[in-house]
Amino acid sequence: MPDNKNDSQSNEQKYSPRLHVLYEKELRPKLVEQFAYKNIMQTPRLDKVCLNMGIGEAVTDRKNLEHAMAELELIAGQKPVTTHAKNAIAAFKLRQGQGIGCRVTLRKARMYEFIDRLITIALPRVKDFRGLSRNSFDGRGNYALGLREQIVFPEIDYDKIDKIRGLDIVVCTSAKTNKEALALLQGFSFPFVAAKS
Repeated sequence: MPDNKNDSQSNEQKYSPRLHVLYEKELRPKLVEQFAYKNIMQTPRLDKVCLNMGIGEAVTDRKNLEHAMAELELIAGQKPVTTHAKNAIAAFKLRQGQGIGCRVTLRKARMYEFIDRLITIALPRVKDFRGLSRNSFDGRGNYALGLREQIVFPEIDYDKIDKIRGLDIVVCTSAKTNKEALALLQGFSFPFVAAKS
């Protein structure tokens, strides 16, 4: 009688995203050489990607928040959570605990897949795109960027959206300095503007 467990393991190849393979085989050795790390575990790596949509119109119409959550789920491939107001602000008709946005955190394979789509498909589709700013690092190895339109992602059907929404993206790395984080993201082909000489 054949052993089904061993057959399924041999037939099933473990999937690894393209950018993860690139990091392990090419980028990590380059970074070790560039920064002269004594231990390979000191090499900066991607930790997570945080996506956030702030929906101010959700105060007056809850459907705006539902549409935004559905769109963010399509973009991320993962169900987002609602963000709630911490304080009540009467001028904005905002109550404490009211849903005013949504966010999602991507890790491991989903994170690499999202970054691959962001670099190769979404950013080239941004209108008048001239490159990413080098000034958006926070000093602790994290990089933030904003997109004005969610329609640059191919998952979003332009005919089915109710309105254009912006999206905040934060790429969190284990780098200790901006220089290390920049080298890591450049290794992943992030389209930064050329440095001024």
